[in-house]
Amino acid sequence: MGSESCDSCGRDGYNNPAVAVDAVALREGREGTEAILIRRGAEPWKGRLGFPGGFVENGEDPEGAVLRELEEETGVDGFDPVALAIHGDPHRDPRKHIIALFYLVDVDPEAVPRGGDDAAEAAWVPLAELTPKEMSGDHIRIVEMLRE
Repeated sequence: MGSESCDSCGRDGYNNPAVAVDAVALREGREGTEAILIRRGAEPWKGRLGFPGGFVENGEDPEGAVLRELEEETGVDGFDPVALAIHGDPHRDPRKHIIALFYLVDVDPEAVPRGGDDAAEAAWVPLAELTPKEMSGDHIRIVEMLRE
C-alpha cells in the first residue's frame, strides 16, 4: 500500500510502532521514595506491577495522554509532566513494537490511588525492595534509575 491512504479509514500503508506513555509519580514515604504503581489487570504481565500508562490516542499530545492515563488508572490528577526516559526496543512488549515515553508527573503526595480502567489495583509502593519479577515489562529499568 506504500504511503497511499485508505479511502475508508484514512490509514496509510506504513507499519509504524505504537506510542505509549507511563506516569512516574513520586513522593517521600516512611520507607523512602514511593511511586504510584498499578497492578495490571490484563495480559501481558497480568498481576504484575507497573507505572500507570497506556497508548497515545490519534491526535493526542503525549503530555495530555500521560495525565489522562494516570487519572483513568489511578483516579489521581497529575500536572507538569516532564520527560524522563524513552524505551524503544522493538521486542520490549510481546504485543507489538511499542515506544514508551516515561514522564515524571507531579501529584498531591496525599492522593489515595485506586485501581481503574485496566488496572486491578493502584497504590503508593516503596521502590527500595521491588524486583524484576514483580514488575511488568521493562519498568524495572525506571525503578533502578530512580534508585541511583
